[in-house]
Amino acid sequence: MSHDYFNPVRSVYGAGALSSLPELLAGRRALLVTFPEARALGLVGRIEQLLGDRLAGVIDDVRPNPDVAELKATYEAFWRDDGAAEAIVAVGGGSAIDTAKALMVGTASGRFDDLVALLAAGQPFVPAATKTLIAVPTTAGTGSEVTPWATIWDRGAQKKYSLHLNETWPEIALIDPALMLSLPASVTLQSGLDALSHALESIWNVNANPVSDTFAVAAVHDILATLPALMERLDDVDLRGRMALAALKAGMAFSNTRTALAHSISYEMTLRYGLPHGIACSFPLAMVLERALGRRADRDAVLLQALGGPLDSAPRRLAAFIERLGVKTRFADYGVDEGEAERMVAHALTGARGRNFIGAATKAA
Repeated sequence: MSHDYFNPVRSVYGAGALSSLPELLAGRRALLVTFPEARALGLVGRIEQLLGDRLAGVIDDVRPNPDVAELKATYEAFWRDDGAAEAIVAVGGGSAIDTAKALMVGTASGRFDDLVALLAAGQPFVPAATKTLIAVPTTAGTGSEVTPWATIWDRGAQKKYSLHLNETWPEIALIDPALMLSLPASVTLQSGLDALSHALESIWNVNANPVSDTFAVAAVHDILATLPALMERLDDVDLRGRMALAALKAGMAFSNTRTALAHSISYEMTLRYGLPHGIACSFPLAMVLERALGRRADRDAVLLQALGGPLDSAPRRLAAFIERLGVKTRFADYGVDEGEAERMVAHALTGARGRNFIGAATKAA
């Protein structure tokens, strides 16, 4: 059996790496896309100083889980003046990077509604115009800096759209652990558990391959060893660096496999129950692991490498790890009764991400 692994993103890693941004832009003018607190934290000022007149503008009002209602005006204003910036620099968590990916691809009309219509159709398309992206994560978990995917939410319609095109791969992932030192405990935990989910979801996945497995196993080992220690020492730049590298490995793993059942469950938990993404995709991990075990011998072997043995106790050990970090692991803990949980899982198995799960065909039947 042959396998294929592809990731075109150049990764630049290390404490202080942000200072290389002017060199990486190579004279191009750039739009900065970031989160509201970035200015108070001094991030916007640092980038203004680094880029000078190469900075074409700043969008610093990106909110968590970008919604179509919030993106429309930003997108259309950006493409009305599409000559101002040749590149986009996204600084922040997954929401900032997802927003930048939406901005990267221009429709022929410049209208955001046309992009949403293309996403709703679920068919690949070629953008009329594109920008390049340098992704600078300030969290260790999203993996968005090394994947082509962005999630765009429509809360009014209770829907979410997945943007994934050849054109939405970032050009460069610029990973500076020093930028993560200001992260509060809640975001550190949520992003770390998101990375753990990415790693495990790429193992119990029909698209797994030996290269993605290598990244995933290493990421699981690193996260299990590092995240509890980091939660005790949030100002430790070495631990921040180890988590950033673990999240990068997890991103490299699922950049080829995509996510699976736990993420498919998470979308409804976020839309209907308001759970932050990192919690919504990690609380069901032990349940999904239990469903995955015994499905395929090759996947069991990789899970054994990642989690250690014996495998029959791995779901209990995984649940205990997550609960020691203060996250409950049962649907009932989030107000979802048993019947609704069964319906939610069955529905999740029919989704695009749910069908990546190695047990999807049997469980959906």
